[in-house]
Amino acid sequence: MVRFSNVLVAIVNLIALIISFPIIGIALWFRLQPLSECERFLQFPLFALGAFLFLVSVLGFIGSCFRISIFLWVYLFLIFLLILATIIFSVFAVVITNKGVGEVVSGRGYEEYRLGDYSNWLQKNVGDGKTWKVIEGCIKDAKVCGKFDREVGKKATEFYNMNLSPMQLGCCKPPSFCGFTYVNSTNWAVTKSGLASSDIDCKSWSNEQERLCYKCSSCKAGFIATLKEGWKKIAIFNIILIVFLILMYSLGCCAFRNDKSHRPPKHYYRGAYP
Repeated sequence: MVRFSNVLVAIVNLIALIISFPIIGIALWFRLQPLSECERFLQFPLFALGAFLFLVSVLGFIGSCFRISIFLWVYLFLIFLLILATIIFSVFAVVITNKGVGEVVSGRGYEEYRLGDYSNWLQKNVGDGKTWKVIEGCIKDAKVCGKFDREVGKKATEFYNMNLSPMQLGCCKPPSFCGFTYVNSTNWAVTKSGLASSDIDCKSWSNEQERLCYKCSSCKAGFIATLKEGWKKIAIFNIILIVFLILMYSLGCCAFRNDKSHRPPKHYYRGAYP
């Protein structure tokens, strides 16, 4: 009689196997379509995730159902690596996102973010030209600044009191220290103090909707601030994932032991065939 642990491992891995097909399918669909920078960036990670999930679930399902020890051994090894990688990633993410807080802008109801306030690793990797080109494409695809087109009629005081995200504050308007004058939500008048400023962000700003402040350090800082906020949710998910993976690893170990305990001893075969 097949043990409970074998059945549970088989059921969970069958579900994982079914889930892997649409993930691989989406990745292949991306490959056949004209892609933006953002979609191209997502294509390989999606395919890798789907392929890994497919491989692990096949090993777990076949190994638990047919009691193939080598399959279960490889399955357990991959699950162990995944647990280790998830823990390392979680600790690393906490360390690199620990620094950095927004600065309250006097007389306005929002905070602004500076790239220099974050860890050197984030500054280097997010600010890298090739990486930022992909992120910038994702920001444009998501129409982060699209909301501003609908708010053209707002007065300056109304605009400053809008509930804007860190990315909208950093990418869709010039930094407050540039001293630009608000005309409407999509247009800012450059002042003499702004022209005289040596800060690169003040020179990078453009009223053209395809440029805005996407090249600004404030935009990169806003992206990191959003990433930091999202990390709190990811951290909860990672804890649940680690607990689940440890549970699956334990059940897999039980299934592996069940397979060994149900094998007849070697002397049985020698006695059966003298």
